[in-house]
Amino acid sequence: MNSSLNKILCIDDDPDILAIVKISLEALGGFTLLTCLEGNEGVRQAAAWQPDLILTDVMMPEVDGIATFKMLRENHATSQIPVVFMTACVEESQLDEYRALGAASVIEKPFDVMLLPQQVRTAWREAVL
Repeated sequence: MNSSLNKILCIDDDPDILAIVKISLEALGGFTLLTCLEGNEGVRQAAAWQPDLILTDVMMPEVDGIATFKMLRENHATSQIPVVFMTACVEESQLDEYRALGAASVIEKPFDVMLLPQQVRTAWREAVL
């Protein structure tokens, strides 16, 4: 696992969310960001690009965030990359499910663009300790 957080992969089916995340994390956070619109592509890109952290939406058509997470864990090339769910689904039972899967953290949507870089840094630090 990388000792610093530079490269982040964000998977979300909403192009507007991806654009906002990209602006927030690149312009404010200084990260390099790669975006994908669906889970299968995200898994392929993660294996090829080897990001330091993956952000994924939970509610996506076809391959949702839970299935994406499981595919990432089953792939030797991506099994150790911390994954953070970005979702509006934050009832306690859902948070318990994400924790049980092994998610590094959960960032609630809607998120604060100004705070997102720090939330991501905190999630990554907690995942690699």
